[in-house]
Amino acid sequence: MGLLLGLVFGIGLLLIIWSFVSPRDTRPSADGRLTTRSRDLLAAAGVEGVTPAAFIGACAITGFVAFVLMFLVSATLPIGVVFGVMAGGLPVALLKSRARKRLAEFRELWPDVVDNVASAVRAGLSLSEALAQVGERGPLPLREPFRRFGSDYASTGRFADSLDRLKARLADPVGDRVIEALRIAREVGGGDLGRLLRSLSSFLRDDARTRSELESRQAWSVNGARVAVAAPWLVLAMLSFQGDVIQRYNSPVGALIIGIGAVVCVVAYRLMLRIGRLPEPERVLR
Repeated sequence: MGLLLGLVFGIGLLLIIWSFVSPRDTRPSADGRLTTRSRDLLAAAGVEGVTPAAFIGACAITGFVAFVLMFLVSATLPIGVVFGVMAGGLPVALLKSRARKRLAEFRELWPDVVDNVASAVRAGLSLSEALAQVGERGPLPLREPFRRFGSDYASTGRFADSLDRLKARLADPVGDRVIEALRIAREVGGGDLGRLLRSLSSFLRDDARTRSELESRQAWSVNGARVAVAAPWLVLAMLSFQGDVIQRYNSPVGALIIGIGAVVCVVAYRLMLRIGRLPEPERVLR
């Protein structure tokens, strides 16, 4: 009996010690994931000087202001809540739209960037100098990141670190592939850099042309889905100015109808986008 008690006591003491020395769970919390997603979205949209906390706060303030306004207009709590939630997601939708436009613009410009680098290398410049001169002679939307790359490399002399900072500023999946290809070419060396750049430029042009054609054919379905989803809520917003009509939603049944309508719209919209969407390039080479 004494042996059993000693064994149980030892196991308990071991578990207590293990709880202090064992590695903690490093998985990001919900707040951490939200902050990371906000940071990635801001970077993809090319927004600098705005922290994830400020962006999340802007979403919350926008939603709260819309809730107060719609509640004052309609005197109906469910109306205020649903429009507050939609307004809170408006900054996210705007940033996503800007990120898509920026991604499409960069996709068309990367072949010209690669051609500029190839021309500079053929003229006898090193790869780092060729990348720095893109900031002076390259496509206008991409000049500033490459100009800052040139400043970083001139001040530190570390090519790999300067490339990492360039990738972070661009936040572009195509740019990630181009930069990693250039990194490998510089590390491996040899006389095939010109051939690599020509092949990369040709591949990027073919990819951009094919994707542009597919996106132009897809546009009608996306726009139709947006109109179909927005129409009932525009009608509801106009009805909010008619107090005798909108008060019918100021009840549990009315709130249930609005909630079901919101869920149906979200599911239908997401389903339409999922059916007609193209595979989005992901930043797998961060």
